[in-house]
Amino acid sequence: MLKLWFEFVSGIVVSSVVLVLSQKALFKFYTLFFAVLLGVVAVLINYYAISHIDFYSAYYKAALGVRLVPRNGPTLWLGMAVVQLLFGMGYVVLLNIQSVFAALVVLDVMIPLWGLIIELPVDVRQLVAVASGLALALNTAVCLALKLKWFYYSCRYVYLLVRHMYRIYGLQLLVEDTWKRIHFPDVLRVFWLTRMTAQAIILVYVVKVVRHESGEHSYLTSDVFWDLFSNLIISGCDSTLTVLGMSAVISSIAHYLGLSILAFIGSTEEEDKRLGFVAPVLFFILALQTGLSGLDPEERLVRLSRNMCLLLTAILHFIHGMTDPVLMSLSASHVSSFRRHFPVLLVSLCLFVLPVVLSYTLWHRYALNTWLFAVTAFCVELCLKVVVSLTVYALFMVDGYYNVLWEKLDDYVYCVRSTGNVIEFVFGVIMFGNGAYTMMFEAGSKIRACMMCLHAYFNIYLQAKNGWKTFINRRTAVKKINSLPEVKGGQLRDIEDVCAICYQEFATSARITPCQHYFHALCLRKWLYIQDTCPMCHQKVYIEEEARDRVPFNNNGYVAPGGDLGQFAEPGGAEAAAAAGGPEHENELLEDNDSIEYDEDEWGTENGETPIEEDYINDDTDSNGD
Repeated sequence: MLKLWFEFVSGIVVSSVVLVLSQKALFKFYTLFFAVLLGVVAVLINYYAISHIDFYSAYYKAALGVRLVPRNGPTLWLGMAVVQLLFGMGYVVLLNIQSVFAALVVLDVMIPLWGLIIELPVDVRQLVAVASGLALALNTAVCLALKLKWFYYSCRYVYLLVRHMYRIYGLQLLVEDTWKRIHFPDVLRVFWLTRMTAQAIILVYVVKVVRHESGEHSYLTSDVFWDLFSNLIISGCDSTLTVLGMSAVISSIAHYLGLSILAFIGSTEEEDKRLGFVAPVLFFILALQTGLSGLDPEERLVRLSRNMCLLLTAILHFIHGMTDPVLMSLSASHVSSFRRHFPVLLVSLCLFVLPVVLSYTLWHRYALNTWLFAVTAFCVELCLKVVVSLTVYALFMVDGYYNVLWEKLDDYVYCVRSTGNVIEFVFGVIMFGNGAYTMMFEAGSKIRACMMCLHAYFNIYLQAKNGWKTFINRRTAVKKINSLPEVKGGQLRDIEDVCAICYQEFATSARITPCQHYFHALCLRKWLYIQDTCPMCHQKVYIEEEARDRVPFNNNGYVAPGGDLGQFAEPGGAEAAAAAGGPEHENELLEDNDSIEYDEDEWGTENGETPIEEDYINDDTDSNGD
């Protein structure tokens, strides 16, 4: 036990040192490592060949199973001598041994083969092989001892470098720098693909030999191919390291898939290129959560296929998050080119069809369980999100087609998006219950418990909190709008101006701020989602009750220039107007801030006035977050 612990700690220390070595030192380290490896292989070949092979009576076959002319002992001995000579020369070159000692080392490697020529007894030949191996090991130990000083300074350099970077930049930047410098995902990807390729070659060779000996001529039928593929996939996630390698391969596939979709739909958003990071992290979490590497082979294949279904639905959700902003941008900007709309609509259609096909296939092949319920819930949720996006897209397209200010547009958009957010919240609660049932009765683990806590906080608590805050902010904005006097009918002709927000003429009505500026009610309401000041002069827009009592005018508010007070409001004042319009505005669903995008530079403050209230912006963006 103590020996295993010592080997474990030593391996971690050596790996940590190698991890942060410079490129030059790393090259030297691997040179020494391969030299030692060549020496060990040469000694093992000598001992095995002398102890277990009868060169004068052996018959061999080629690698592909085709019988060749029988090889006699001297011919095989000559081939083995060539191999050992190459190993000895490689050992000498990698350790940079001087010419005289180099010849002795090569001679030492070749000595055991002399026993085959003079036909020494087996025990004597074994003794010669052991002596040759000991001499080579002694030479290796001396060479490494001479490099001990270099090894000490390399370790000291590593320690000083790590300490300096930790003190200056912190642990996070140190890990990020090491991650980028050694290209850790590429290393894992190469390791996994190399391992899978080697196993595939071995399996194909074994199957080919077996089927050839049994008299079957067709080697790779569909059943055989599926068995080979299943065995490769099972062995490709049999440990934590191989799971990491598979995650790296999935990262590469997801990354190029995301880039292809972005290029197809014409998006240039940098944030949408994170699919190559999200997909492997989710796969690795699912593997840890289900204990994938520790399962039996058959059960591992089933669990891996289930995890892949969950991963596929998550990728489809992420792709929807990439296409939705492009869809909204095209509809809101009234782009008329069909070639611009077709790719996004095609991707949206695929996002609706694929979950339906996946759910239909799974329900016809498997019985209902917690995993199938989770996949189906994700698929239904994705379909509803696509329907919401397409509905909002259609509303904006209709608005652009008629080219008339549609004051109820944002109310309809908010109604649709609010319905989608509520359904998404309900699905989040359902999935939390499904996960709790799985943890208590099927497969409980600490990782699953942590993921459930994160799901409850981000997808349930924060979504409900942000949605409620958005609703309250909207009610406040409508209340502020209703407190302002309104101009309707023929009085609009006296206002020889346009709305300072949208630069459109007043068609049906206008709202007057206390500072005597005119705006569309819809435009001003959008502005009030962000801040409580006039867009023109940054004075307070909303008049509190106490301030309203001190105003020397009547309850209707301020008088427009050149106008009469009675022209803009009926008797009863702003309270009566609010009471008359109150039920109508309170009963209707208020618009969602997601239908309008704001730029802080555009809506920023002037001359040191009140800054933008970032909470409103955060509420608007977070309310649609998954």
